[in-house]
Amino acid sequence: MAKLRVGVQLQPQGTSVDEMRAAWRQADAMGADSIWIWDHFYPLFGDPDATHFEGWTMLSVMAADTERAMLGTLVSGNNYRNPELLADMARTLDHVSGGRMYLGVGSGWFERDYDEYGYEFGTAIGRLRQLEADLPRMRDRLTKLNPAPVGDLPLMIGGAGEKVTLRLVAEYATSWNTFGPPENFAHKNAVLNDWCAKLDRDPATIERTVAVQGDDVADVGRYIEAGADHIIVMTGHPFDLDPLASLIEQRAAVGAR
Repeated sequence: MAKLRVGVQLQPQGTSVDEMRAAWRQADAMGADSIWIWDHFYPLFGDPDATHFEGWTMLSVMAADTERAMLGTLVSGNNYRNPELLADMARTLDHVSGGRMYLGVGSGWFERDYDEYGYEFGTAIGRLRQLEADLPRMRDRLTKLNPAPVGDLPLMIGGAGEKVTLRLVAEYATSWNTFGPPENFAHKNAVLNDWCAKLDRDPATIERTVAVQGDDVADVGRYIEAGADHIIVMTGHPFDLDPLASLIEQRAAVGAR
């Protein structure tokens, strides 16, 4: 089994820039393998008018503030930016961070983002079709940028749709993210493996990440058995990093076996 990786998503709602910066610096110092933010324009839960910050702008500060962890959005709404621009943004921050960036993208789903920022929400299948059209544009742009990325700049696709999204993962992605619990993750992981077989893609070339709640970090072996090799705990303000500490401790125990 490959080495288990663990990370944390810091949700940029109901908080301040100073508190976000303190949290990601602490997570980096603790030894997190990855630190993430989300790509939305408004809170996703709780007070809809709580403070909120734009993800890629915050990610640029995170890239300069940290030294060890991989970084990314979990994940970016594809319709929010031109695909060539998104690729260039990720490449640029890859240089700022010294090669520690993911390019994470999904088809988008939060209607308020679209309505209030003037994007066409359309339909779920329409957004998926647009993602399918834009993924090769992102990959092509990355081959043209000068200078090229410093690191591997993994292309992550987030989502769980069995007919389209997981097919796109098998076609284009080097990393995939979805959510727990373990039974859900195991099922979606099996569907992805089926798509890999149909498309002649080596399933081992796709990193399997799973995002979990803070109360679901005990016994990560459940997720490892389900096929996960990168576990990300999600937390909002006040940023409780104890679940991340638990994941780091379990990572060490798994590695010592």
